[in-house]
Amino acid sequence: MDNRTKDLLRIRPEIPDVLVYEETSSEERFQNTTIRPVIKLQKELLVEAFRNYANKHKRVFYTLSLEKRLVYIENAIHKDIKFRNSLKGMIIGQFTVEEYLTYIENSSALNKRMMNMVIETIKDCVQLLEVGMAV
Repeated sequence: MDNRTKDLLRIRPEIPDVLVYEETSSEERFQNTTIRPVIKLQKELLVEAFRNYANKHKRVFYTLSLEKRLVYIENAIHKDIKFRNSLKGMIIGQFTVEEYLTYIENSSALNKRMMNMVIETIKDCVQLLEVGMAV
């Protein structure tokens, strides 16, 4: 195992409540053993990237009700391809080479899982995205 692989795996947070069974699909296994820990590691960066996105889009996000903010987050990630690709890059860049090779075998399905998890992560942090906290 090369140093990059060792270092990437070493800094990832452990998620003890994630269970992987023999009958778990390869996509779910990859989601739980790779994507979930990487998203947890990158959480602050992902939230800050969304804050930057909201600020660059006339700060409309900060004027919305909580319910509309949650919809805004979904729409931003689903509909803005450039922003979505930026978020994907923040996650994929933390993959080992072996994980990347696994990822590219079924990137379409894994991207969908990944973006749904990112949406939920940012939604969970919506209270951190207040106008007074905006940079």
